[in-house]
Amino acid sequence: MFYIDCPHCGRRPEDEFAYGGQAHVAYPADPSALSDQEWAQYLFYRDNPKGSYRERWVHSAGCRKWFNAVRDTHTYEISSTYLGAPELTDAPEGVTT
Repeated sequence: MFYIDCPHCGRRPEDEFAYGGQAHVAYPADPSALSDQEWAQYLFYRDNPKGSYRERWVHSAGCRKWFNAVRDTHTYEISSTYLGAPELTDAPEGVTT
C-alpha cells in the first residue's frame, strides 16, 4: 500500500482514492465537426508513457473532490498533487501532460 497526499485532507492510504485517467485532456472546441475517428481518438486513446505522467484522482472515501497528481508509471511513486490546471510550461522534463 502507498499513500497519496490529498490537497484537501492530507496524506491518506491509496484505497481511499479512485483513478480518473489522464489529466488535461481538452474537450474538442467544435464537437459537432469531429469525425467518428476523431471522437474515438478523444474518448478512448490516451498517452501511455513510461515515467512521469499527469493524472486525475478523486478522494472517493474522503472529501470526494477531484485533483491532479504527477505519478511515475514505472515506480508508481506520486511526486506531487495539485488542484486545477497548472501552467504546462512548468512540467518537469519527461512529464507528459
